[in-house]
Amino acid sequence: MLVLASGSPRRRVLLEEAGIAFRVVVPDIREHEPERGDPCSVAAVNARRKAEAVPHDLVLAADTVVALGDRLLGKPRDEADARDLLRALSGTTHVVVTAVALKAGGRILERTVTTRVTMRQLDEKEIRAYAASGEGMGKAGGYAIQETADRFVTALDGPFDNVVGLPVDAVRELLREAGVDSGA
Repeated sequence: MLVLASGSPRRRVLLEEAGIAFRVVVPDIREHEPERGDPCSVAAVNARRKAEAVPHDLVLAADTVVALGDRLLGKPRDEADARDLLRALSGTTHVVVTAVALKAGGRILERTVTTRVTMRQLDEKEIRAYAASGEGMGKAGGYAIQETADRFVTALDGPFDNVVGLPVDAVRELLREAGVDSGA
């Protein structure tokens, strides 16, 4: 059975909605979280490390990075940090990169998916209210597009589920490549 190496409730929901059977084992690793760099490389390294950290034969792992130019915006440390992240993203087009790694048959198969997200200009009252809601805590970039932050987004160029944290089409491709029936 497929093991999802993630504690993310959003990733679990996306796999369930896709009809892919799995169980969860949360890897015990510290993510590489530089402040600057190539988001594709950072996400790929983290996804691979998560997959390798779980001692099972069939393991799916993912990592999502939000980037504004070469600045990588992680998960907010607190409400003040959440406000700073939203201020940085307000009125910009940024990228959300999710790397997916599948450990199968002694090898690791990988895909990286990028979505460009355009966010309208936010006023300070909106920023403070959203940060205070706590909705963006634990989420790269400090916002949850699948919850109420979708109201801040004016355009997406790429998969929505990638921004949520797991590009399901890429997962299906990896499972096919590994010769695994995804059940859907």
